[in-house]
Amino acid sequence: MVENTHQINPDHWVDEYSDYLFNYAIVRVNDREIAKDLISETFLAGLRSKKYFKGEATERTWLISILKRKIIDHYRKINSKKGQAEVKINYTDEDQEGDWLEEKVADNFEQSAEDNLVNNELGAAIYDCLDKINPKHAKIFKMKTIDNFDTEVICNEFNITPSNLWVIIHRARTALAECMEEKWFK
Repeated sequence: MVENTHQINPDHWVDEYSDYLFNYAIVRVNDREIAKDLISETFLAGLRSKKYFKGEATERTWLISILKRKIIDHYRKINSKKGQAEVKINYTDEDQEGDWLEEKVADNFEQSAEDNLVNNELGAAIYDCLDKINPKHAKIFKMKTIDNFDTEVICNEFNITPSNLWVIIHRARTALAECMEEKWFK
């Protein structure tokens, strides 16, 4: 059993982090109910694995890391048509440092050649579709969802309001989904 000397306080997670986690999830799943479910699953997983919290990252970063895994699991479940491709998310954040374990089981990051091929094909299809949608929408979508730019930075660069940003993101997602439906999910 791991002795945890770093303290976390699950009693304040909902008040402190639920809005941030919701905003993070809704951008990635585009469904309020699914986002809420993923946040609930994140808090539950955090409670189960709190003894593994090393304190090398903030609580928020640790919870975001758990949420990312929940989002990946969500997409794995709904993407069964294409098989079980390994999904990796690379992201940096001003306070993401450290190490954490969601549960006792280690991750398996080994991929087969087939998994790599599927991931490469999917990535190529996504970028091909991004090239086919409104260029301004594509650039804003990439900045927000792929490059993780702050809303304020994007709004200042394009001289738009946060509301306009979310409308553009929604339109880009819709256009991407239609394109991907034609190219990838046939």
